[in-house]
Amino acid sequence: MNGETVDIVIAGGTVITMDLCKTTLEGGIVVIKDGMIIAVEAGDALKGRFRAKETIDATGKIVMPGLINTHTHAAMALFRGLADDLPLQEWLEKHIWPAEAKYMNGEAVRLGTLLAIAEMIRSGTTTFNDMYLFENEVAEVARAAGIRAVVGEGLLDFPTPNKQTPQEGLKYTEWLIEKWRHEPLIMVAVAPHSCYACSPEVLKAAKTISQKYLVPFHIHLSETKKEAEDMRKKCGLTPVAYLESLGVLGDAVIAAHCIHLTEEDIQLIACRKVGVAHNPESDMKLASGVAPIPALLAAGAKVALGTDGPASNNNLDMFAEMDTAAKLHKVFRDDPTVMEARVVLEMATIGGARVLGLEERIGSIEKGKRADVIVIDLNKPHLVPLYNPYSQVVYAAGGGDVETVIIEGRAVMGKRKLLTLDEEKLIRDVHAWAGRINSY
Repeated sequence: MNGETVDIVIAGGTVITMDLCKTTLEGGIVVIKDGMIIAVEAGDALKGRFRAKETIDATGKIVMPGLINTHTHAAMALFRGLADDLPLQEWLEKHIWPAEAKYMNGEAVRLGTLLAIAEMIRSGTTTFNDMYLFENEVAEVARAAGIRAVVGEGLLDFPTPNKQTPQEGLKYTEWLIEKWRHEPLIMVAVAPHSCYACSPEVLKAAKTISQKYLVPFHIHLSETKKEAEDMRKKCGLTPVAYLESLGVLGDAVIAAHCIHLTEEDIQLIACRKVGVAHNPESDMKLASGVAPIPALLAAGAKVALGTDGPASNNNLDMFAEMDTAAKLHKVFRDDPTVMEARVVLEMATIGGARVLGLEERIGSIEKGKRADVIVIDLNKPHLVPLYNPYSQVVYAAGGGDVETVIIEGRAVMGKRKLLTLDEEKLIRDVHAWAGRINSY
């Protein structure tokens, strides 16, 4: 046989590349070798050029970049449904933080993160940006499962189950950065929780580390009306303007939520190239409000999608998040033309990569990028006929329609079977752990 030997060829599908031109290929071929995409073309153009160790027949299917979840707290999958239908501050202060103090340790974080990873892989997520506790354990289980992760130890002014002071948390963050700096699947972020839970000194120290090591700065920002009102009473500034006054805002900042913004805030976010992680389902469930995403996009801001944690969503399905994001803003703006399907899919793929600072590596199916690719089976009643691939993905498909997931050129799910996790044992272990939790 002639042709270059490669690892995987995905052939015959509708390839949504999410490249700059938004190229879509009918009957396209994606060629993967050594974790990289080495060719993306129409089928006839590559005929006879490659000899594959594995060929995936994608006829009647969509091939697209893996989804990127830019804000979550993965291990909180263990608290799914523990304290629902409550305002954010009551949910956090009276239920979640006490439960974390009592039950969360390194082993629990490993278990909860594995549960979340299983859910994310099953629903087509190939990269997640995490802010939680014991993030070294998060990194370890993510690497073992073969999923790409940005990990950030949550920094707060009060003791956490992992560190007694924010200063210890900052030192731990630097240790994480040094430990994982050469791991292709893991990137470390600095992760102060919020303006209201971190002192100015902690926020500035976190920014210093972000600049020193060129890593992301991940924070909750302007999530609730109370947060915005309290900040105005305290210092006469919005939360966004407050971070600007501290010299924190910049292109490394990943700001989750960004709901209660002024026009000046929107322009400042765009000007400083801050990345916004939009979490519509969690924001709706906690009644935090509706982020001005169309206005942020119109201002030129970088905007991506996240699920938030599975205790406030209560799932990690990015397909559901896309569908919600598109429809929420249409009805809120009384305009069916805003947040069209292609824009929303961009937010969940290459837009997410931009917010994480990874757009040169992931987020689209292009030659030279890392091979994070998913295949969606369209041979189902709710996914035929196919007129517009973008609309089909955003409005009709769900996480359960993902058939194959490839991350860094490695198949982690094939034909709906997880290949790097023991799903049955995982579920048994989670049931056993949850049996120890008291009602909150």
